[in-house]
Amino acid sequence: MDVSGIYPALTTPFAADGSVSRSDLKHNIQKYNSTDLAGYVAIGSTGESVMLSRKEMDEVFSTVKEAAAKNKTLIAGTGAESTAETIERTKRAAELGYHVALVKTPFYYKPAYKPEVYLKHYRAVADASPIPIMIYVMPLFTGVTLEAATVAAIAEHPNVIGIKDSGGDVRRIGEMRNETNSSFQILTGAASVLFPCLAMGACGAIMALASALPEKCVELYKLFSEGQQGKARELQLQLVTASRVMVSELGIAGVKYAMDQRGYRGGVPRLPLQPLEEEQKNRLTRLLEALEPAAVKA
Repeated sequence: MDVSGIYPALTTPFAADGSVSRSDLKHNIQKYNSTDLAGYVAIGSTGESVMLSRKEMDEVFSTVKEAAAKNKTLIAGTGAESTAETIERTKRAAELGYHVALVKTPFYYKPAYKPEVYLKHYRAVADASPIPIMIYVMPLFTGVTLEAATVAAIAEHPNVIGIKDSGGDVRRIGEMRNETNSSFQILTGAASVLFPCLAMGACGAIMALASALPEKCVELYKLFSEGQQGKARELQLQLVTASRVMVSELGIAGVKYAMDQRGYRGGVPRLPLQPLEEEQKNRLTRLLEALEPAAVKA
């Protein structure tokens, strides 16, 4: 299963009454279908996964599946705190037609979670999953970082095909590349270091920034793949600021607002997350105009 390329970490749009807006989500997917994105990642951190009920997760999964072009790879965020719940969610994603499951590290009982615990957890999920799985490491939200040796041990399972590492540590990407089989696929979740991560052996990325700026993210990947290192580096320097402001500083609300400015339907995040204030909106609009003026709505 080849998962190389650029994937947006899809946002979840909400209707005025607070419910999941299937029509807005379909609009976004149909618009993404015309880009060279490799596929879509539903119910990840940017999709406000921890804010959704199981019923809402099913709505998102099924809507993305229905709207996605046939040539797009579908990755489902199925990680939960318990191994049993993770397996149940993963089987459900497989039933709905997803190709890969993205399984975040459990984190709530952190003191008890030694490397051998994570090894048993991922092996159990991989054993039970009808589809390949990828490890998902997101230290900013979970406080958990899997060391390269632990990743390599988990990667020995034939149904574990890769990892999304959102830590932004280029050195760790290199360590994982060095300690795992060449068939193990590494994707970064940090747009600010996409270029150096590709240079270290990553085969692509799953990024919040690609939800608002898919063309720019895909262009950087293509330039690197074609050996145009200088142009790729130049574009990376532009995306560093965009990623810092839109994603790191303004978070999901920033990504959703930027999507609104580019013809997608972002909307506002779910409480207790807050929408942007006017000053933040103005700042982000100026950044988008400078980066890609023709694409920003009047």
